[in-house]
Amino acid sequence: MGISRNSGGVGGVVGGVDMLSERARMMRDSLQKSQSITDNVVNILGSFDHRLSALETAMRPTQIRTHAIRTAHGNIDKALKAAEVILSQFDISRQAEIKILKGPHEDLESYLQAIDQLRDNIRFFSNNKSFKSSDGVLNHANSLLTKAISKLEEEFKQLLLSYSKPIEPDRLFECLPNSMRPPSSPGHQDSSGKSHLSNSNAEQNGAENAVFTPPTLIPPRILPLLHDLAEQMVQAGHQQQFVKIYRDTRSPVLEESLRNLGVEKLSKDDVQKMQWEVLEAKIGNWIHFMRIAVKLLFAGERKVCDQILEGFDSLNDQCFAEVTTASVAVLLSFGDAIAKSKRSPEKLFVLLDMYEIMRELHSEIESLFIGKACNEIRESAFGLTKQLAQTAQETFGDFEEAVEKDATKTAVSDGTVHPLTSYVINYVKFLFDYQSTLKQLFQEFENGGDSNSQLAAVTMRIMQALQTNLDGKSKQYKDSALTHLFLMNNIHYMVRSVRRSEAKDLLGDDWVQRHRRVVQQHANQYKRIAWAKILQSLSIQGLTSSGGSSSSGVDGQNSSGVSRSTVKERFKMFNVQFEELHQRQSQWAVPDTELRESLRLAVAEVLLPAYRSFIKRFGPLVESGKNAQKYIRYSAEDLDRMLGEFFEVAT
Repeated sequence: MGISRNSGGVGGVVGGVDMLSERARMMRDSLQKSQSITDNVVNILGSFDHRLSALETAMRPTQIRTHAIRTAHGNIDKALKAAEVILSQFDISRQAEIKILKGPHEDLESYLQAIDQLRDNIRFFSNNKSFKSSDGVLNHANSLLTKAISKLEEEFKQLLLSYSKPIEPDRLFECLPNSMRPPSSPGHQDSSGKSHLSNSNAEQNGAENAVFTPPTLIPPRILPLLHDLAEQMVQAGHQQQFVKIYRDTRSPVLEESLRNLGVEKLSKDDVQKMQWEVLEAKIGNWIHFMRIAVKLLFAGERKVCDQILEGFDSLNDQCFAEVTTASVAVLLSFGDAIAKSKRSPEKLFVLLDMYEIMRELHSEIESLFIGKACNEIRESAFGLTKQLAQTAQETFGDFEEAVEKDATKTAVSDGTVHPLTSYVINYVKFLFDYQSTLKQLFQEFENGGDSNSQLAAVTMRIMQALQTNLDGKSKQYKDSALTHLFLMNNIHYMVRSVRRSEAKDLLGDDWVQRHRRVVQQHANQYKRIAWAKILQSLSIQGLTSSGGSSSSGVDGQNSSGVSRSTVKERFKMFNVQFEELHQRQSQWAVPDTELRESLRLAVAEVLLPAYRSFIKRFGPLVESGKNAQKYIRYSAEDLDRMLGEFFEVAT
């Protein structure tokens, strides 16, 4: 069993080896065939490559000729297109030249289009210098453009000139608020008759809040055309020619508008030679001229400038400055002449008026005269404002000093209110119309602080300076009674004026009460000095040493032992003194009705009871003798009536 299995296994192995050998042989044969096929394919492909290389070599000249033909066609196309563009530029140039030679007057819009086309033409040939005739074309085009701009300048000048006319005063007045129009102008509603020189704070606020409508200086339909012309001139580099044309055309028109309004060119010498009344009127007019010039004329010029030169800010500012410089100079020179003229108290109010208008116009000046080109104008205007403030401040200081040192020797003979007193008080009352302006001045020159307190302090100093001066003037009177009457009148006038004005709020009740007491003291002093002597003649002192009956005895004496002759002498003395007082003091004056009646009453309350008592006691002694009326000339009622004639002069 075992031998059989072994024999069978060997045979199987031998059989497997044979099969593998057969398969290996078959694979070797297949590989040899595949190699043979590969070699054949390689030989065939090599043959193709050789043939293709030969074919390529054979076709290369044909390819080169084809590429050259295509390139030539492309170049021809480009040349034709370039020629077409060049020819079109020649055509554009020819069309533009025809329009330009016709000039701008007939059809300005087409003329401006022709200039734009010519500029495009110049740019084209400048970028295509390789064209053989480009230099000649450029020279011709530039020459044509120069002529075109020259004609354009002339057209701009003529157009601007034809529509630049002075504005008549009536048209300007129509642009003002109704309350500011002169009485003769249309629509004026202010019938108060208030002087145009009055420029109170209320009116100033009204001016600041009022609506001003600048006049139309050039018709709106013309402005776009002028803008297009200006734009062409600027693009051509003719800015300075434009500025000259614009200035030479608009500036004289603006100056004439101001002359028609009444603006004069006055020097400092002219101002110094003028009578005050004339100068005062001219200052009042100048205030209105400044307002009209800035808010209407200059505002209108700026509007025109902005529209014609829209987009050219620096040139815009330059043109506006050139047009307005001469007119501004004329206006400011008058203000400067006033500010630098000799100071005097009456000039303070007009200086404050002028200062107020410059402050009112400050914001407008700042917004109109913008840019570097307008710097000098702005600085001149603001410089005048400062100069006016400085002069007003100095004039104010001068006034305070002048009040204290007023050396007027002429005394008022009747003891009434001195002209200096009424002048100073009216001056102070006018000052309160300028409270806000004065406070502004104090803030500028007094380094801040409470402006109300500063104004009160200044007012008190002026009042004290006046009182000091009046004390000096009162010493000119030889009659002490008149001295006190004079001081009573003047201080009473001060007190009454303060009580009735805004000064009371600043000076306060304490000042008023204190000075009322001073008035009363002078009244008492007058009464004591003027009437003491005559009252002495009515006293019993020196007549009798003891009381007793007033009945008379046979010896011409009464029971008190008073002699008739002594009583007669007393009556004679009284009559002479009273008549002298009546004659003298009926020439004196107490202008205030209430004060006058009060003073008369005070005298009567002392004199009449004393006189009645004297007559009652000693009258019978005289009446029993001869010529009684020679001694008892007046009844108490007569005296009362005659007292009513005292102090009536100049009332």
